[in-house]
Formats: sequence, structure tokens, C-alpha cells
Amino acid sequence: MDDLKQKYLSRIADAADEAALEDIRLAAVGKKGEVALKMRELGKMSPEERQTAGPALNALKDEINSALAAKKMALADAALDERLRGEWLDVTLPGRSRPAGTIHPISQVTEEVTAIFADMGFSVAEGPQIDTDWYNFDALNIPGHHPARAEMDTFYMHRAEGDNRPPHVLRTHTSPVQIRHMEKHGAPCRIIAPGRVYRADYDQTHTPMFNQVEGLAIDKDISMANLKWVLEEFFAAFFEVDGIKTRFRASHFPFTEPSAEVDIQCSWEDGQLRIGEGDGWLEVLGSGMVHPKVLRAANVDPEVWQGFAFGMGIDRIAMLKYGIPDLRAFFDSDLRWLRHYGFASLDVPTLHGGLSR
Repeated sequence: MDDLKQKYLSRIADAADEAALEDIRLAAVGKKGEVALKMRELGKMSPEERQTAGPALNALKDEINSALAAKKMALADAALDERLRGEWLDVTLPGRSRPAGTIHPISQVTEEVTAIFADMGFSVAEGPQIDTDWYNFDALNIPGHHPARAEMDTFYMHRAEGDNRPPHVLRTHTSPVQIRHMEKHGAPCRIIAPGRVYRADYDQTHTPMFNQVEGLAIDKDISMANLKWVLEEFFAAFFEVDGIKTRFRASHFPFTEPSAEVDIQCSWEDGQLRIGEGDGWLEVLGSGMVHPKVLRAANVDPEVWQGFAFGMGIDRIAMLKYGIPDLRAFFDSDLRWLRHYGFASLDVPTLHGGLSR
């Protein structure tokens, strides 16, 4: 027994690393180790012999395990000492810079649009993203048979059995904000209404949730000429192109009469879109003079007041200005995309008050 003890304690003391230490443990106290084999022989001994050999074997096992644990700790301490001698830190070096966060392109463009229209006297109006179908459709002269009111195009809120409240929808445009603003403040007014809107659509240029900005100007002598001037001023400021040409094409919207789709001058060179040059045209928004029925729905007398309205997708004009190819990238891309298209904060007022940084 003493020879066995001396053998393994000596081997443990000479172990150079944890791998050698594990081999010693298996050879000594593992399931097939020498101490384990000795314990199996206890069954062949007389009771008197077992009373002597049993405690001695258990003591030997405990002593070997204790020596193994102590050696393992000593090896770990030695490895740490070696690392500390080989590694060092220069505390006089400057700290690592932490990259500042960036503004999402949609937030950036929303702030740009708000600042441009603010220079033209437009204030910002906001409203609920869940609204009644009256504000979203009826007040905007959209009849009950209009395709936009079908469940395949509009998200309707679930209604419990017996719920007699008017149907509610996720707003399909920010036009309800215009109705609510005129109801509360009357005329004259000059507002833009940026915000999220929802439609049941999903492809490269459409997503179920996107961002829109609509404009409304009501006064006693407003005309399509005023609308054209406002939009051309906006395009020139936003795309940073002086003298950008526009084209108005007759169209139909239930909430404006007359109505027009608005195109801007563009060209394609080597697969790259260039705004404000060339002989091509690109549709960017819808507009028109506010329909008298819409004014009446908002308690504004169309015999006294008139005005224009327009609406454009913030996501779309962001894609055009910054060369973002797929609308879906605004919502499902990883941080590498955000770092590529992210913007530094702006020293301009934000929609929520104060400066953006």
C-alpha cells in the first residue's frame, strides 16, 4: 500500500500539464485503476482483513485525489503567471473609440422633408394609426364599393361578437390626419402629415407597412399653380437640383378634383438613375385640389375655402435620393446594411422637439 501511495504521489508531483495529470488519475483511481482493482479484492478477504484493508484503501484514494486537485491548481496558477509575464497593457494608450449610432434612412428623410416644408410655412400634424373607416374612407369621398375598402387591400381590426362600434382599420394613408386637423382647427391651414401607413401588399416596391407624407393647404384663393410651385420647390431642395422639371398628368383620386399624378425629370445612364436631367420621367406622387365633399366632411365650407393636397412615399423618395434598390431593405436588413446607409445626426429640430443629437 505504501509503495502504491509513493508511486502515484511521485508521478503527480512530476506531472508537467493537465493532460499528464488526467492520465495519472485514470491509472490510479479510475474505474480500471490500481486502487479500484485493489478495492475489488476486498470481497475475497476475511472480515478481519477487510477491517484493516478497507479504510487504508479509502484513505489512499482520498490522498491521491487531494494530491491531484492540489497539482491541478498549481498548474493553473503557473499558467496564469506565465500569461501575466508574457502579456502587458499600456495604460497610457487612448481608449478604444465607441462608434456613434446612426439615424435610419427613413428617419433621416422624414427630418429632411419636414425641414423643407417648414421653410414654406407647413406645420406637422399627427393622428392615430388605427382609425375608423369613416376617417380613413368615407370622409375622403371613398365609396363603399371602392377596391381599397376590400379586406384584400386593407387591414381591418378584429371585432368581437356583439361589438357595434364602427369598423376600425390600420390607416391606409395619412389623409385621415387632414380631416381631423380641419375638424379641430378649421381653415385656413397649411400642414404636412408624415407617418406610418399599412396596406396588404409585399414586393420589391411595396411593403405591408411603409411611411408616407401628405400635404394640405387650405385658403380662399389657392390654385393648382400654388401646388405646382410648392412641389417644384420641394423637389429642388430635396434632390439638390436647381430647376428640376415636373410634369402633371391628369388622374383620378376620390378625394381631389381635379387630380394629377406628378412626374419629375430623370435619365438612366449605365443603369444609374439621375434626377433632374435627361428626357425621361419618373412618377413620384399624387396630388390635386381638395374635393368639396372632403371639405364638407371636415366641416369646412367649400363655397368659401379651397385648397390642394398631395401625398408621397417617404420610403420611395429615400430610395431615389440615396440609391437604395429594394424597399424591403428598410425593414429586414441586418446591421451591415444600416451601417452602409446610416446617417450622422442632424443639427436641426426633429419631429419630437429639440435637436436630433
